[in-house]
Amino acid sequence: MKEVREYRFEDNGAIPNNPTLPLLVYPQALSESDLDPSRCKDLLAENGWGGAWVDGVFPYHHYHSTSHEVLCVVGGSASITFGGPQGETIEVSTGDTVVIPAGVGHCNEGSDGGFSVIGAYPREQENYDLRTGEEGERPEVLENIRNAALPQSDPLLGEEGPLLQRWAE
Repeated sequence: MKEVREYRFEDNGAIPNNPTLPLLVYPQALSESDLDPSRCKDLLAENGWGGAWVDGVFPYHHYHSTSHEVLCVVGGSASITFGGPQGETIEVSTGDTVVIPAGVGHCNEGSDGGFSVIGAYPREQENYDLRTGEEGERPEVLENIRNAALPQSDPLLGEEGPLLQRWAE
């Protein structure tokens, strides 16, 4: 696997982001066979990530305060802004994987027609919430983000993957 990239985002007043955990981008981390949606879902489930779905990414800024999320790009490419409107836009394409900590905003700014991801959540966090930074969400979401348990394993590489080390530091 190529080097995992880390991104950190500050609370912008609407999108809280995560005060301690970085967003992780695994460039070209999926093998050819893992691009098959059922195989990708199986891989995630084997590593303790469930509630898997196949779709795109919403074209508006949103986040989940009660769960972390993994996005495995199984088709096409997209420009996704993470961290809220003033965050960082990252180009993702087939084979890339992004692990989004609870609270970190994400928005599809544009994608090709074939863009598709497998999304999933750590076990016990499959009942995620969908937040958009509206007034009145705080302080509940800040508490939820603090209480979102760390995953038991990396979504792609299990207990040997970089997630546990990167999020423990």
